[in-house]
Amino acid sequence: ERNQADVSEAKAGRTDLIFLIRFRHCCLLRNQRCLLAYLYDRLLRIRALRWEYGSVLPNTIQFHMSAEEAEWFNRYKKSLATYMRSVGGEEGLDLTQDIKPPKSLYIEVRCLRDHGEFEVEDGTTILLKKNSQHFLPRWKCEQLIRQGVLEHVLS
Repeated sequence: ERNQADVSEAKAGRTDLIFLIRFRHCCLLRNQRCLLAYLYDRLLRIRALRWEYGSVLPNTIQFHMSAEEAEWFNRYKKSLATYMRSVGGEEGLDLTQDIKPPKSLYIEVRCLRDHGEFEVEDGTTILLKKNSQHFLPRWKCEQLIRQGVLEHVLS
């Protein structure tokens, strides 16, 4: 506002204000660039959260997001789900399943907290209780590992 008032005065003939006006304008542009860089970095971090935590974010993370950021996350989540359904044939392809290429199809996991029953592809159900260890297909338990229910036991 002060800059606009000084511009009006400069147009009226006060040329000594021109350098002050330019300086303020450069400061405003710099602040705008810093703000945009900050917002873009938050956007990249929110996008990375979708790949790390899946389609449902923990409450502690959602608490620190603005309404616009939560809306952007939901739109990105839907867009990614639409794309994954469109590739990979009839069932689609879950790109978030294997973040790193697996070395084996089955892994040994330890349950960190009570989770309840867990169904394996052959129809058997396993009770996931705290501190129990199981040998499960990687693709079935990868999401639970990311959510903190299971941990991969390395021999």
